[in-house]
Amino acid sequence: MLFHTWTFVVFFAIFYPIYLLVRNTRARVPWLLLASYVFYGWWNPLYLLLILWSTTVDYLAVIGMAKTRWRRLWLCWSLLNNLGMLGFFKYGGFVAQNINTLLIWAGIPYAIPEPDVLLPVGISFFVFQSMSYTIDYYRGNVDRETSFLSYAAFVSLFPQLVAGPIERAKNLLPQLRQTPRIAAQDVADGLSLFVVGLFKKVALADYLALYVDPIYASPDSYQAPALLLATFAFGWQIYFDFSGYTDMARGIGRILGIRLMLNFNNPYLATGLGDFWRRWHISLSSWFRDYVYIPLGGNRRGTLRTYVNIWITMVVSGLWHGAMWTFVIWGAVHAAGYSLTRSLERSRLYQQRVPRIAKQLLTFAVVNLAWVFFRAESVQDAWLILQRIFTSGWADPRCPAFLLLVIAAVWIYEFIYESRLRPVLMLAPLRTGLVVLMLAYLAVAGGLGEKAFIYFQF
Repeated sequence: MLFHTWTFVVFFAIFYPIYLLVRNTRARVPWLLLASYVFYGWWNPLYLLLILWSTTVDYLAVIGMAKTRWRRLWLCWSLLNNLGMLGFFKYGGFVAQNINTLLIWAGIPYAIPEPDVLLPVGISFFVFQSMSYTIDYYRGNVDRETSFLSYAAFVSLFPQLVAGPIERAKNLLPQLRQTPRIAAQDVADGLSLFVVGLFKKVALADYLALYVDPIYASPDSYQAPALLLATFAFGWQIYFDFSGYTDMARGIGRILGIRLMLNFNNPYLATGLGDFWRRWHISLSSWFRDYVYIPLGGNRRGTLRTYVNIWITMVVSGLWHGAMWTFVIWGAVHAAGYSLTRSLERSRLYQQRVPRIAKQLLTFAVVNLAWVFFRAESVQDAWLILQRIFTSGWADPRCPAFLLLVIAAVWIYEFIYESRLRPVLMLAPLRTGLVVLMLAYLAVAGGLGEKAFIYFQF
């Protein structure tokens, strides 16, 4: 079920009035859980078996840690179960393909059967969310949740279930235990957030896709300007698409009286790659920081080990996004860029002498270079695109001027948002006017759609 469809409108119109009626009773969490399971099972009811299994295993693992001495054994059971699910459904085919390639290269006449399984929507998100609970409990950072229904609702909460933000138990579970306070301002702010997210997805991301998709589907048919502009446009497309989803998720959460974490903070205004990852997909980057980078030693074991840990974390992050070498290389490009610029970004010269706009444009250029590998259909296509950008002719890119105007308007808005003029953007009449304009555009352009979010495939 997609947020920007009439199916969801009908679903929410049925769910929300009953939610308001039961929010002060014990029926609130069961009703929220039932709605979340209906929402997730709408794609395929069999998916519910996976999320129920992951929920049950981790709930029992924490009980085991609380009641026995074999805490590490119970944690390992949780990790193996969650990573095993990811490995089978997301990486089984990828591993088999690469092993078969090695067998062919070695001249061995044998091929491993490749599993033909459908990747469950959002499996990477709910697995990471559930797994973080067992790790945090093992570390003593969160209390045990005694109610199975509350824990199941934490794992499957429908606003953020399939594409984040990846919530932590410390933030979300206490909200599920308490009766939510829903004021008129919460509803107004939630609806505004939802409209902004819907506008980002339907009016901006899907519009940019009309230009990006044909060029990346056939990169050998286009020259440098079109390939450059398509890469530039994709950087904004994925931002509008993904941040649009999380805006809608946070908006729905706000209407329910639940505060979900900020997941994007104007990432294209970052002044360095480290700053970029503190602004982009914050829930995932902080997840890898807390559960991969720091356990590896972080920056506590010398310079060389710090850079090794950065590389491991970024490459694993790339692999999390998809079972393709393009995503691994995308992570490696970020690791290389951050390794080369980490010391520079911390230097007084860079911080005080280099103009802020220069730092932002340089960071944006490196991020867009990496997006080539993220978006390309294959490694071969990615190298072809980079090669043609630097060697092909400079014919008309056939880029609509409106596309560039839209991006420029959003970018200028973000620059103003992080300047001394920010209070102007916070004025109620201006914010209300922008939301009204977005609604008017959506009404004229058709409003809702059917195109899935990019991050659903992860």
